[in-house]
Amino acid sequence: MSVSSKWLKYAASALVLALPACAQSTTTASAELPVLPPIAERAPQDEIIYFVLPDRFENADTSNDLGGLTGDRLVTGFDPTNNGFYHGGDLKGLTERLDYIQDLGATAIWLTPIFENKAVQGPAGMESSGYHGYWITDFLNVDPHIGTREDFKAFVDAAHARNMKVYMDIITNHSADVIKYEECHGPDAPEAFRSTFQCPYRGPGDYPYTTKGGPDGERINEGFLGADPEHQTKENFARLTDTTYAYTPFVPEAEKDVKNPAWLNDPIYYHNRGDTTWTGEDSRIGDFSGLDDLMTSNPVVVEGMIDIYKQWITDFRVDGFRIDTAKHVNPEFWAEFAPAIMDHARAEGIEHFHMFGEVYEFDPAQLARFTLVDNFPTVLDFAFQSTLRGVVANGDSVQNLDRLFAADVVYKDGFETAMQLPTFLGNHDMGRFSMFVKEANPDMSDAELLARMRLAHGLMMFARGVPTIYYGDEQGFVSDGGDRPARENMFPSQTPDYNDNDLIGTDATTAVSNFDQSHPLYQSIREMAAIRLSDAAFRSGELRVRHADNNGGFIAFSRRTLDQSSDYLVIANADRETRSVNIPVDARGTEWTSVLGDCPAASAAPGTYGVTLEAAEIIVCQTRFKD
Repeated sequence: MSVSSKWLKYAASALVLALPACAQSTTTASAELPVLPPIAERAPQDEIIYFVLPDRFENADTSNDLGGLTGDRLVTGFDPTNNGFYHGGDLKGLTERLDYIQDLGATAIWLTPIFENKAVQGPAGMESSGYHGYWITDFLNVDPHIGTREDFKAFVDAAHARNMKVYMDIITNHSADVIKYEECHGPDAPEAFRSTFQCPYRGPGDYPYTTKGGPDGERINEGFLGADPEHQTKENFARLTDTTYAYTPFVPEAEKDVKNPAWLNDPIYYHNRGDTTWTGEDSRIGDFSGLDDLMTSNPVVVEGMIDIYKQWITDFRVDGFRIDTAKHVNPEFWAEFAPAIMDHARAEGIEHFHMFGEVYEFDPAQLARFTLVDNFPTVLDFAFQSTLRGVVANGDSVQNLDRLFAADVVYKDGFETAMQLPTFLGNHDMGRFSMFVKEANPDMSDAELLARMRLAHGLMMFARGVPTIYYGDEQGFVSDGGDRPARENMFPSQTPDYNDNDLIGTDATTAVSNFDQSHPLYQSIREMAAIRLSDAAFRSGELRVRHADNNGGFIAFSRRTLDQSSDYLVIANADRETRSVNIPVDARGTEWTSVLGDCPAASAAPGTYGVTLEAAEIIVCQTRFKD
């Protein structure tokens, strides 16, 4: 039996339960969530993902707040009053709040990296901590600030007991900032470099691997043929023994053995070329904001990373990986890594294992390349995020959404892959969607902001792709910037930068616990999730744009049921005024049922369906085809 057929079997009775509640007003607080088939029977597009930073979610164990370290924040990394340091959230807290996440309608959890991080790094006066998880020192251990390996196993087991998947966030591009360069960080280096920890990029054209100090310098690494794809062999890289081709790297004595596995402590396995400018060749071989950039063309690194992440699959039986900074790693690495990881998961009996990469690009063609060349099953849909942001926040034409969906053919396997693209509104790097709406509309009322957040979540929930909810959005969080300002606490915050934010749809602030299941956004997302999960049409059915304004914000698209007997029509008005539109539809359907909001009961004539929507309103209507 196919996955889709299994879904139909499980969803048939659930839809009967869910739709009556969903067909009530949009403020309904009791939308029933359907019973899902087992994890192993669900395809990637069958999920609704909840994305969370453990340090900022819930603190259930204050004994690990300091990560087992002693001293001030520059040693322990803990300072709940500063948005750049650990705040105390942990895996036990995440486990305790699983009911809250599941009741929202989420079926999978993606959590930022849990590996042990360098507690504090950065130049004097600019230090911050690894609370986010992306500054790894020990790739085989859990960061003591958020718990233990046993805590992670308890979390995964608890999620699986609730029939929820767990996606780990992993990194292969870099490790923590440990390696320094004599020319920039040594005692004789210019103060401008030593005070910022930055080092200008030196590329292989001016500083080849075969000389020291430039093309005319001292010959080193005799016989080494470079890192081009045709030379990525163990025999070739065995000749690379001298790391001084661009800079003279060194590791401070106190950190010589800080990384695990041990091979990660040798500078020979890093590029050591200074900081990337994010363009050209250096976007792959330059240091990512000072972080130690792994030489992922070296077979030792490829094999080492494969072994690391195979072990996490074996030990914890997680359901998939989100892969950080995928665009900053050479394609040849992914060509080996991705199949090896997928094969290992299947060998472990995890047939449903899934991976999606972070490719920070807004052009579908650039995203698609990673499914065609780099072997990624799918990637985060940054193109959807930017397009929807333009429509809902900035008033751009919905023709942009139409064009986005039309471009799905560029992905490997076309629509089949597009269905699995994780779609999202905002995240921990760029900021929250609510921030974008407020920035573009500074005089917008709270009620209008609430309506636009609901509209955006609805378009994400009912379009193709895998809806990915950024933690706190369901509580009306509004960041006042990207990166740190968008990583607020769900448990009571002591951070002034967070506590002065005006949250949407509530009088609460981040200074109190924000797990309010009666919040209007929580309720709206839950209601929409119940609809999406109740019929495979919203997850795997054909998406056809039925109407898209040339210059306005009114759009309608249908999702066809898998048995071809019915259409759901998703209708949205992103304009700032009420709109009435006649939508071309399949002429076989003339009678309509309200699924979300209030839908006219009948078509005025076969082939057309007239509706009136208020500003920022979204409705879902269903018609069954007559024979």
